[in-house]
Amino acid sequence: MTAPEPISPSPPPVLTAGSNSKSAPMEQLFSALLSLFLVLFLTDAIISLADDSLILFFGSNFLTGIRLIVGLFAVLASVLIYILIGLTPLIPKRLFIPLTLFTPLAILATFPLLIYFFGHIALIGWSVSLCQVLLGLLILGLSQGGIKISWPLVPASQLGIRGFSWWNLTGFVLMNVFVLPAAVVIYSFFCTSMAVNRFSDGFMALRPGGFTVQVQKYVRSDGKTIELFPMSHVADASFYKQVSQTFPTNSIILMEGVTDVNNLLTNKLSYKRMAHSLGLAEQKKEFVPTNGEVVRADVDVGIFTPDTIELLNLVTLIHSKDLNSDTISKLLQFSPTPHVEEELYDDLLRKRNDHLLGEIQSHLLESENIMIPWGVAHMPGISKEIQKSGFKLDQTQEYMVIRFRGFGR
Repeated sequence: MTAPEPISPSPPPVLTAGSNSKSAPMEQLFSALLSLFLVLFLTDAIISLADDSLILFFGSNFLTGIRLIVGLFAVLASVLIYILIGLTPLIPKRLFIPLTLFTPLAILATFPLLIYFFGHIALIGWSVSLCQVLLGLLILGLSQGGIKISWPLVPASQLGIRGFSWWNLTGFVLMNVFVLPAAVVIYSFFCTSMAVNRFSDGFMALRPGGFTVQVQKYVRSDGKTIELFPMSHVADASFYKQVSQTFPTNSIILMEGVTDVNNLLTNKLSYKRMAHSLGLAEQKKEFVPTNGEVVRADVDVGIFTPDTIELLNLVTLIHSKDLNSDTISKLLQFSPTPHVEEELYDDLLRKRNDHLLGEIQSHLLESENIMIPWGVAHMPGISKEIQKSGFKLDQTQEYMVIRFRGFGR
């Protein structure tokens, strides 16, 4: 009688993520959740593109209300999914980080475009919506593994193999606490620097140490000179002292400062509180030229339109009394004409620049050197006009007007 053959033990079954009875329901839950988010992202993208197309080509805002509602839910869903990315490695980062960060990255990316191409804002918005649609379709194709659509849009095979990882959470926290905020601050600084340089035509610049202004000297063939000094209502006291001491003794200084002969302004605008809160000096008190002849070369409030005067009174009221029930009530009651922006620009810049140019031509007959210490906003227009009359840029000099505390001495 032969002995029975020994039965070799069979190897234990290998448990995979797909066969784990405990993890399978979680995978199904995340697969459905990510699929719904992808649907919402694509829906928002398509509605946004349709809305921007109507605005760009037909000037219609028919879909804007629906777009705002869908967009709000899409943003809230993006925040939820982004948080879950940090909590669990189940969510594939290569697919869903681009989706969750699309809106903030798109906003940051449009800043330089708005600085240089603000007149094409509708086209910029349309381009961003088109990129959102293309990104959504790309992620859908990667999730489905080709050009097909089946539910769930994000199958379980695309998910990670672990439900939680301390390395994943730690890296996520470090990235969002240190790396991303620093990157946003640096990027915002450069965008702000571009905007300051663009809108001041180079007369003001943003440096790591603070704001600077560029004084420009123009010379005509007959030897007469005009110097443009970009000014700020509040600045470091040293800036006003430096500028005051640079004027030649034989110069005429055409000063800025709107008069109010008929007392049309109900409140006087003062920058004292702003200067005190920022630790700066007020131009009105600190800027006292020690050389040259000072001449008032600005206009009177009486030439401004009624809307501009009313708006100035409202601004000075809020500035003097802060926001309270009375000032808020008056602010809500203010109903300007449709062209108030054009009137404001015309009154505060164009009319005053035209008057100053007349003063410049008049005083050039009696002086070799004309000094123009006016606000930065006036400088680009004045520069262009005096160059038309034969003056050429001869030299420039940069001054630190507002120094950031902690930089330099």
